[in-house]
Amino acid sequence: MSSATSGGLRLPGLSGRVALVTGANHGIGAATAQELAAQGASVLLTYLRFPDEQSAGLPGRYATQRASDAEAVLSRIRAGGGQAEAVEADLADTAAIPALFDAADEHFGPVEILVNNASGWLADTFTPSTADRIGRELDPVTAESVDRLFAVDTRAAALLIAEFARRHRAQNATWGRIVGLASGGPLGFPEEVSYGAAKAAQTNYTMSAALELAAYGVTANIVHPPVTDTGWVTADVTELVEASGELFHVADPAEVAEVIAYLASDLARLITANVLHLR
Repeated sequence: MSSATSGGLRLPGLSGRVALVTGANHGIGAATAQELAAQGASVLLTYLRFPDEQSAGLPGRYATQRASDAEAVLSRIRAGGGQAEAVEADLADTAAIPALFDAADEHFGPVEILVNNASGWLADTFTPSTADRIGRELDPVTAESVDRLFAVDTRAAALLIAEFARRHRAQNATWGRIVGLASGGPLGFPEEVSYGAAKAAQTNYTMSAALELAAYGVTANIVHPPVTDTGWVTADVTELVEASGELFHVADPAEVAEVIAYLASDLARLITANVLHLR
C-alpha cells in the first residue's frame, strides 16, 4: 500500500496502530483517515450527516459533502489496501462516545490515536448582520448556537479524551496520541464567535491532557489549519487570503492531514502541549 504523504514518506510508529477520527466523511477528517490508513493504521471514522436546513447559505459542494455518508472515504481507503470502518454518530449524544471506542475495539482493537476533528459549525455574531464578509448566512448568538457548538467542539472532544485516557490506563498502555483541530485566535473569531470560543475551550482541554497524560506515554497537540478548501472556499475567500498579511495560501485537506499524521508518528514523540499554527 502506498503512502499518501508527499514524496511517499513512511512515518514510523503508525503501522498496526488503531485510530479514531471524528468528522471524517469529508474535508480534513476524511483526508486524515486516508493518510493514517495509508501509513498502516486501522481507522474508525465517525461522521454525522447534516440536514439541508443546517447547510443553508453554504457553497453547494460543501453542503453536499456535509450531507454525505462515509462510503466514498471507505472506498478510497480500501482501494489503497487500508483498513477502515465507519460509524454515524451524533457526538452531542454523550452515550455515543463510549460506543465509538467499543466499535473500534470490536473491529480493530483499542484506540491509540484520537483525532478530534468533528464540529457542529455555524456562523454566529453579536452584531445585527445577517451575512458575513464572504456572503455566508450569519445568525445571532443564541442559547441554541452556543449549545450546538459547545456540545460537539468542546464537550464531545473533552469526553472523547476522557474515554481515551480511561481505557488507556486500564490497559496499561504506554503509547498514545491525541490531536485536536482549532480555529480562531487570542482575540476571538469574529463572525464565528461560538465556533471560536468552543475551539478555544477544546484547546485548553487538550493542553491539560498533554500535561496530565504525559506519564502514560500520551502526547496531545492542537493543529490550527490555515484556510483549507474543504468545499466552502470561493473566489471571494481566495481573494481575502491573497490580500491578507497573515495567510499565505489556501491549503488542501491532504496537506493538513500530513501534519496530523506526523504528530501521531514516532517522529513527533517529543512534541506535546503545542498549538501548531499552519500557514
